[in-house]
Amino acid sequence: MPAKVRAAPKVAEGFYSSPAWRELVRDRKRDPDYSAAKARAKRGERLILDHKVERKDGGADLDPANTEWLTNSEHQAKTARARAARARGETLGK
Repeated sequence: MPAKVRAAPKVAEGFYSSPAWRELVRDRKRDPDYSAAKARAKRGERLILDHKVERKDGGADLDPANTEWLTNSEHQAKTARARAARARGETLGK
């Protein structure tokens, strides 16, 4: 049986540690969609401030209108759809 190779740990892009992004996250926690996402979250599930149009697809980095609060499971599903669309040469959200 071949040895299993562990995936490399995910490392957050530096942008997500920037003071500007952290400020946007803090500010967006005051918005109604944060409370709505908290209500949708499973017990212990974290919330993610996500870009509606991904940065690599041309979405605005720090525009609050290009962000939305998602549960972790919602974020994973959205990311998988975006990857699949990108692989087909499409982009989502534009």
